[in-house]
Amino acid sequence: MPPVTRRQSGATLVEMAIVAPVFILVLLALVEMSLMFFTTLTMQYAVREGARFAITGQEGAGQQRYAAVIARIRDSSLGMYDRLKPVISVNGTAYSSSTYSNGMFGTAGSIIVLQLDSTWKVTTPILSTFFKDGEYRFTVAATMRNEYFP
Repeated sequence: MPPVTRRQSGATLVEMAIVAPVFILVLLALVEMSLMFFTTLTMQYAVREGARFAITGQEGAGQQRYAAVIARIRDSSLGMYDRLKPVISVNGTAYSSSTYSNGMFGTAGSIIVLQLDSTWKVTTPILSTFFKDGEYRFTVAATMRNEYFP
């Protein structure tokens, strides 16, 4: 290996100063993409658990049943439910705790579609250009038939 001359003594530092920010941004983008997909899969699992609970007809009807289903989704979401503030739809109609109805989960034997729409605010500058308004929007759903409950 030839000896380092005076002109090359700072070249490594300059190269590192140029390459390091790009490398770190790409690394952060990879981590955020992983978190976005992990969140999508976790919320898919949570909605499935909520739908499985909803089809049993437990917890009565109306607001009590709606609150129990939301609690099951929240418990299964690893804390992401509160961060995302999703919109829950049952059979195509969006509901909140104040707009529930007694028949929103259907009757015994009917099909229920539980859907969750949410957004993830993208923070990495590289990724935010690929998503509209810098937000990753995703929808997860579960479709099941109500059990025959009393």
